[in-house]
Amino acid sequence: MQVSIETTEGLERKMTVAVPSELVDTAVNERLQEAAKTVNLKGFRKGKVPLKVVRTRFGKGVRQEVVGELMNQNYYAAINQESLRPAGQPKIEATSIEEGEDLEFTAIFEVYPEIELPDFTKLSAERVTAKINESDIDNMIETLREQRLTWETVERPAADEDRVNIDFVGRLDGEEFEGGKAEGTDLLLGSGQMIAGFEAGIDGKSAGEKFTLPLTFPEKYHSTELAGKAVEFDISLNRVSEKVLPEINESFYESFGIEEGDNDAFRAEVMNNMDRELRAASRSKLKSKVADAVVSLVDIDVPESLVTAEIQGLREQALQQMGGGQNIDTSMLPDDLFKEKASRRVVLGLVLGEVIKAQELKADPEKVREAVEELASTYEVPEEVVNWYYNNKEELAGIESTVMENQVFDYIIDQAQVVDKVVSYADVIRPDPAATEA
Repeated sequence: MQVSIETTEGLERKMTVAVPSELVDTAVNERLQEAAKTVNLKGFRKGKVPLKVVRTRFGKGVRQEVVGELMNQNYYAAINQESLRPAGQPKIEATSIEEGEDLEFTAIFEVYPEIELPDFTKLSAERVTAKINESDIDNMIETLREQRLTWETVERPAADEDRVNIDFVGRLDGEEFEGGKAEGTDLLLGSGQMIAGFEAGIDGKSAGEKFTLPLTFPEKYHSTELAGKAVEFDISLNRVSEKVLPEINESFYESFGIEEGDNDAFRAEVMNNMDRELRAASRSKLKSKVADAVVSLVDIDVPESLVTAEIQGLREQALQQMGGGQNIDTSMLPDDLFKEKASRRVVLGLVLGEVIKAQELKADPEKVREAVEELASTYEVPEEVVNWYYNNKEELAGIESTVMENQVFDYIIDQAQVVDKVVSYADVIRPDPAATEA
């Protein structure tokens, strides 16, 4: 096998490989001889078809099949021979496949860039921390009550934060317009779900009332036919309900698994969960800031094939968030929408991979076990969940990958200049929409 490598542009390589014709012919003959043992042809007994006849009938197809397999096999052999690290899938094309001549093909692919790790001691990042106060616990308990609220029908005028059940019909110039009609629909007053003035117009009305609201659609409304137009909504108010929060008592405690305990035990459990969430959020934000700093310290060429794959992953993630991607025009999500984020993620991944290689890091079995046990602790029978993970290699590999990533960040953070900043509990756990995923 003869191999030549050409640098075309940046990280792209063009590799030309020549495979001796004897190897191709031998492989084709062996394949035809195997086929002759099982082929059925009219006028011949099974397994007794002459090789010459088999070659005439199937030779061309078999040769194409063999050539395809040999190109694939010799591509990887050439990669190993030349000690190349291809990034992404190659574009392989045969340039000479004539019988009796050497098989020649080209493979165009990108290679991973050479990475010089930055001096992590020059990296600085801020770690946000907080102390959980009694008021924070009070707020969390109110949030938990909100999650378990119920609705009770009331005989009074509707007010903000009530849930009303209504029928309505919207008309433009006296004619009903598409999407402007509903029956028996629930609406939370003050939610901002409807156009300006709709919810405010129901405020103060009682069940059984029918009324008309003259309103105007926003100038930038998504429907151009309605944008900026004056309309009328005929509304029938069917029911008014107010929210009822559960009392903080033994029944409430039991709903959170506190079967034997008082308010102090419940608050202690809430505190423990908040502390766990606090530490996880603080860690996540620090990792994000460290990731941003790492990316800013390196200047490398990025394989476009890896960026393309990352873009596709981000697009699929976005489509899932938009409702599973059904009936959504993917052109609404062009590559440019994800390219910057995808490039940063690829750079970060390349640097972290280089750290793993340079430091010969491996997932710590004890930390993997701790991670599995922490996940299992939220289930009724934790031991069964732990055993399930250790009996499912793919699932366990996902945990090991997470642990490995944490170990890499720990290595970088230990060298970096990290400054602690005390903020409120709410500020720590509040998501940062601009943060880099790490």
